[in-house]
Amino acid sequence: MAAMTTGTPSRADANRRRILDVALAELLRDPDASMDQIARAAGVVRRTVYGHFPSREALIGTLVDGAVEAVAAAHAAGREGAADPAQAVAGSVLAVWEIADRYRILVALAQRSVTMQGIRDRLAPVRATCTELLQRGLDDGVFVSALPAPALAYVHEQMLFGVMEAVNDGLLAPEEAGRSAAVTVLTAAGVPASRATELVAELDD
Repeated sequence: MAAMTTGTPSRADANRRRILDVALAELLRDPDASMDQIARAAGVVRRTVYGHFPSREALIGTLVDGAVEAVAAAHAAGREGAADPAQAVAGSVLAVWEIADRYRILVALAQRSVTMQGIRDRLAPVRATCTELLQRGLDDGVFVSALPAPALAYVHEQMLFGVMEAVNDGLLAPEEAGRSAAVTVLTAAGVPASRATELVAELDD
């Protein structure tokens, strides 16, 4: 009896992870995918999906939480070891963009269910790190902006959302978007366009 009890959470966790992976893939394919479609694709009954996620909004909210964790990890990895703030900003944007294609549809979906305020709240730790990085760049004269660092961090964040939406709407190819986003973010921080383009090209080789 004890062995069965011990095994149950593992099976439940595996089911939950599978549902999340399949849900993300289904939503990327069809942003209007229903809980029934997701259940069929995951090979489980509808009741199983609802057992883990009481609503479609709850499922999308959980996917957004996972995306934010992945973005935070990529952001940290991208700036690791970079002494120059401009290099750190470019590296973090490029690293985030490497995983962003997997999650970009969630921005559009979350606007309907989680709300942008919910996304902003979830991204607060990443934004705090960006603010520190931007402040260091402003103090060192690497960045030049009429905006204080906290406001500039918001601008950068919205730029990335804007680029994601441009890709979702077919206005920008995903393979071009990472470099374009990184150059745009750097130029918004006052880095000359030629230097920003050169720096991003070096990091993205």
